Amino acid sequence: MTDRRRVGTGPLVIIGGHEDKEGDRVILHEVARHLRGGRLVIATVASHQPDGYFAAYREAFTAIGVTDLVELYVEERSETHDEEKLRLFDGAGGVFFSGGDQLRISSQLGDTPVEQRVRAIHEAGGVIAGTSAGASAMSDTMLVRGSSRETHRIGDLHLAPGLGFVRDVIIDQHFAERGRIGRLLGAVAQNPRELGIGIDEDTAIVLRTDRFSVIGSGGVYVVDGGGVTHSNIAEAEPHRALSIHHVRLHVLGDGDGFDLLERRPAASGDVGAERPAEETAADRARHQDAAEL
Repeated sequence: MTDRRRVGTGPLVIIGGHEDKEGDRVILHEVARHLRGGRLVIATVASHQPDGYFAAYREAFTAIGVTDLVELYVEERSETHDEEKLRLFDGAGGVFFSGGDQLRISSQLGDTPVEQRVRAIHEAGGVIAGTSAGASAMSDTMLVRGSSRETHRIGDLHLAPGLGFVRDVIIDQHFAERGRIGRLLGAVAQNPRELGIGIDEDTAIVLRTDRFSVIGSGGVYVVDGGGVTHSNIAEAEPHRALSIHHVRLHVLGDGDGFDLLERRPAASGDVGAERPAEETAADRARHQDAAEL
């Protein structure tokens, strides 16, 4: 079975875009909950014109009690070596990637000191969140562009390497709102080993270890091509419509869970907890000593 286990140890909050910033702020509360009192770095790298992004998030997060926020923006890759940029991560409990162009995130930050700092925060248990373009960049294979609201055409899809915080999935966002089921099917047809995850606006998956739970007002669509018996993705002309048979589709709502290893929905109460490690002989000895005291 393909290993879809997470790369790091902290949670991922992967958002379909347009998360509520003025009402209940369910998704932003979830991000704040995982900060553990640390700083939140708002990475506006995906935007070609970042003015206004940080101000909107500062206002929204401040309203729910997160007051230590800083903005990370780089115009060129060379800036990722600046000590001033790297100091922004001091004391950080999480990083939030805003929307824009996901290719800017991977091309500007990939294999740089800034990416190393983000990974260090994650490996220490910090939360990494991404919305819209920031969501697409979370997987190792990143959906860059493709037509929406129409049947997928064979040649109309562009994929690229992402940041790889979660392996063997492809994430799409603004999903139902922009009619993106066709292009996600096309991405899965190219590599049925990878699960396709489409996330609606104001909706997020909260991923821990190898399971995620759904929060927010919309839906999450999981496209599983493991049982596909036929597709024309490799033979048809680029203008031809995609043909693919025996695709499995799961539609999940708020409170639902999904197990990436088992490729199936999971009981919501089971999602979010780390799977217990096998007890070692030393652990059993310590427990026996404690029982005898």
